[in-house]
Amino acid sequence: MTPPLPRTDFPVTERWTYLNHAGVAPLPRPAVEAMAGYAGRVAAGGSLTVEGHGARAEEVRATAAGLMGVARTDVAFVKNTTEGLGFVANGLTWRPGDRVVVPDFEFPSTLYPWLALRELGVVVDLVAPRGRGGCLPVEAFAEVMAAGPPPKVVATSWVQFGRGWRTDLAGLATVCHDAGALLCADVIQGLGVVPADLAAWGVDFAMADAHKWLLGPEGIGVLYVAADRLDLLRPLEAGWASVAHREQWDNRELIYHDDARRLEGGSHNAAGIHAMGASLDLLTGAGMEAVWGHVERLCDRACTGLAEEAGATVLSDRSPGGRSGIVTFRLDGLDAATMHRELGDQGIVCSPRGGGIRIAPHGYNTTEEIDHLVAAVGQLAGGTGGSAAGTAR
Repeated sequence: MTPPLPRTDFPVTERWTYLNHAGVAPLPRPAVEAMAGYAGRVAAGGSLTVEGHGARAEEVRATAAGLMGVARTDVAFVKNTTEGLGFVANGLTWRPGDRVVVPDFEFPSTLYPWLALRELGVVVDLVAPRGRGGCLPVEAFAEVMAAGPPPKVVATSWVQFGRGWRTDLAGLATVCHDAGALLCADVIQGLGVVPADLAAWGVDFAMADAHKWLLGPEGIGVLYVAADRLDLLRPLEAGWASVAHREQWDNRELIYHDDARRLEGGSHNAAGIHAMGASLDLLTGAGMEAVWGHVERLCDRACTGLAEEAGATVLSDRSPGGRSGIVTFRLDGLDAATMHRELGDQGIVCSPRGGGIRIAPHGYNTTEEIDHLVAAVGQLAGGTGGSAAGTAR
């Protein structure tokens, strides 16, 4: 099974079996080269390079929009997912008694912006995940929504960070809109591995930063705002880049840009955009369907091997509509912190999350690396310790 992403582009493979893309992704060579190239040009030319960097930023915006399945004009650059969520949560107009519905056990940054609205009198109701896999089917949201006044916003991660449940955003958007609610989706754990079509699905707001499945650096991300929802958001960082007359320095009128760029108050993280752009080009060049198909097969192989050969319990729900690039598992009698340390000693990078060990392979990982993981977990289950069969590839 040849990986769709070239392994030669990922120096991390020289030392590690790297299965932690739901945490922090290793930068591929093209991203490193793009960032270094940007820095070198600025060192040599200073302000003479600005026009070229601006043109590249618009190319990257268009590529990111294509990956999300949205219009280029509906995408703004943000520094991270948290900032994008804050722009939505704090940009909307709230009244006491307004209601937000959000899953329980969410990633903190997907929950905190809504909890902070309680001081304004906003009611936040939580959706309980179901079953061992932490499933969040659309009907679970619908039941909580129906238990009170129609919510103003339903907010959720597309893919849950702990055990990897993937919510049906298209189905949830229909339920939300039928109730008069807006849908805000944190898509960081899916974008870059699962094909997305956010506009067609009816998502109103979505955000992700680059340092996970998008294979980019920290400190740069994207925010999607559906065109017909843009005027619902008050720009929180009005600046020279927010206005329709960018770079007309003597024009003091505050006339916001007519697209999502109004949410960009000032200068971009240009180095981050260049690096993210190179990573996005790598992903789109391989094709998202190919990347997702490869990752699905690796995850299936991991689940089979972990359960049948290593005696592990797979905690993630792997049903066709809910699976993602995340697999979380545990071994009876061995805590996650110990497993994480032991696997790290054997060259396997993963995370203790969701009550077990979370793995998250990407499009350059191999079946041999999955087999290395399974062998290592099998040795831990047997209490043998030491080096597992196979090496980090």
